[in-house]
Amino acid sequence: MTDSPSALHDLTLADAARLIAGRKLSPVDYTKALLARTEALEPQLNAFITRTDDLALDAARAAESEIARGGYRGPLHGVPFAVKDIYDTAGILTSGHSRTNIDRVPSKDSTAVAKLKGAGAVLTGKLATHEFAHGGPSFDLPWPPARNPWNTAHFTGGSSSGSGAALAAGLVPVSMGSDTGGSIRGPAGLCGIAGLKPTYGLVSRAGVIPNSYSYDHCGPMARTSEDCALILNAVAGRDLADPSSADRRTADYTAGLGDGIKGLRIGVVRHFWETDMAPNAELAAAMEASLAVLRDLGATTEDVTLRPLLSYSDVKIVTAETELFSLHLKELIARPEAFGQDFRARSLAACLFTAEDYVAASRERRRIMDEMRPIYRRFDLLVTANNSSAPRIDRHDILGFWQKGALTTPFNCTGGPALAVLSGFNSAGLPLSLQIVGRPFDDALVLRAGHAFEQATGFTKRHPQLTPRAAPAPVDAKPWSPDTSKVEPAIRARAENAAAAVGLRLPPHIMEELVAVAPWALAMARRLGRGLPRECEIMSILDTSREID
Repeated sequence: MTDSPSALHDLTLADAARLIAGRKLSPVDYTKALLARTEALEPQLNAFITRTDDLALDAARAAESEIARGGYRGPLHGVPFAVKDIYDTAGILTSGHSRTNIDRVPSKDSTAVAKLKGAGAVLTGKLATHEFAHGGPSFDLPWPPARNPWNTAHFTGGSSSGSGAALAAGLVPVSMGSDTGGSIRGPAGLCGIAGLKPTYGLVSRAGVIPNSYSYDHCGPMARTSEDCALILNAVAGRDLADPSSADRRTADYTAGLGDGIKGLRIGVVRHFWETDMAPNAELAAAMEASLAVLRDLGATTEDVTLRPLLSYSDVKIVTAETELFSLHLKELIARPEAFGQDFRARSLAACLFTAEDYVAASRERRRIMDEMRPIYRRFDLLVTANNSSAPRIDRHDILGFWQKGALTTPFNCTGGPALAVLSGFNSAGLPLSLQIVGRPFDDALVLRAGHAFEQATGFTKRHPQLTPRAAPAPVDAKPWSPDTSKVEPAIRARAENAAAAVGLRLPPHIMEELVAVAPWALAMARRLGRGLPRECEIMSILDTSREID
């Protein structure tokens, strides 16, 4: 195998697959090159929790031998990949980036990892996340938070943080993330790559540490939409080990990828970035330029109004935090100090939510789904902003989770596919991003639109410039000091009583964390829709896999 290009780390998955299939790139050489790049850049990125260099080289040699014998399995054969450290890997630490799982070594691969290995992909390690795919960029955990390759003083987005960093830096061309409220699309946007939250139930969650049963999606992250389609071909499909897995025939997500978007009707959810979020002139300008590209490609665009962002966050957070809290309550009772502060500041507040709050949020989610039906009939796709540029990692605001809606959360509520694609750069050279959203199970169309946009703009050809063995940029990260001086005594008492009622005996400093977020959490529950007709049922976790007429 000869004539391999010199900058192997800049190859997309599709590029690498074509070279390997044509016997112009050795899987062993490719793997060695990416492992060497990881060794040189990892100290400034903190993308990995566990590296599996020796196992990767063994797998690459096996792949190369198999290909040489005529046993080529397809586009992932001999290609390195790494996964978010919530995906179980047999015999390899799967920590969830948490002190409470610091010695957890599964005996079996998650379904997605098994499928990638079955396609011949080469595992190079496990990537940083936020604790249990939740929380924020915490400096009080056993492993440091991942840094953004475009500027290491800045945030990667979360919670698939290591995936975003590793892909943008060229450490691997393939990763799997998870998305409960934006955890694939956020890092994809801030790190300038592509990330797909597939339709709920399309990719198995079996063997993946859960965050929220109702909202968790597993999906591909890569350099481009084409790469995401190739990965989705390998991992999508029914899995009886996952109760939420959709009983549906999967498509070839690369078929028709180059057919363009001429004639498609695209609804533009403009109010999300213009009025529901704080105005950002550079993001707004990038969105207008992106819409012009879509129109130049032959699509028609028309503004459409959905709910305010905060309404989606209310529904999702009340439901999802309750589920997360129930999953970790035993450990939160036994050793709350073992968790990071950011995780506690989100999860503990769920003790304030009642059973009625949970049901109200679940019923309101059904209304959200019903509201989407006429939108889906009217438009083939929706487009909105994904995020503005990455903030500094030491300016992370813990209370922001409770105070602001998120651009990504609406599409966790709706359950259909949502793709983050690079839409340009701000004046500081940091990536900007948009979302392309489709009807449930229209994942192929979403990827087709993303591919057309990327081909038209050429933004994906730009890569961050990194200096080997450089130190990360200095940051001034400080623990959060919650200010509870303005919390009403009645709310403090309610928080203390709610914690005691579920068996939490929190040290004073952790109780102050709960008290500080309590007003925001209670306000969120109060905003939920009530007074629905009795026959309005809850949204079960399986309902999102139904056809949308």
